[in-house]
Amino acid sequence: MNPAPQPAAARVVTKWSVAGLVLLVPTVVVASIALLTSHRGGLCLTYGEQCSTVPGEALYGCFWGALAAGLLALVWPRVRWTGARVGVVLLQWGAQITLGALILSGM
Repeated sequence: MNPAPQPAAARVVTKWSVAGLVLLVPTVVVASIALLTSHRGGLCLTYGEQCSTVPGEALYGCFWGALAAGLLALVWPRVRWTGARVGVVLLQWGAQITLGALILSGM
């Protein structure tokens, strides 16, 4: 028995959610590498001077929030409440972009 096909909007939301989950760790890695290769990041790494003032709790909160929102969007029923799923995916991407910006703000 074949399941009913998903509406196009549900597939698009799922693809954006998966893309965000796939890009979450690379976002952190690339932003961290960019930070560490800057002059200020080098000073922080070498001498402990001019380090970022962003609290670690904000970084962890954005990371785990983006991960949780992405997983929630994936397990949410596909055909019901598509608007709510869109909101969760927007929250996921917002947290992920904020995470990258917070990491890069230490430059």
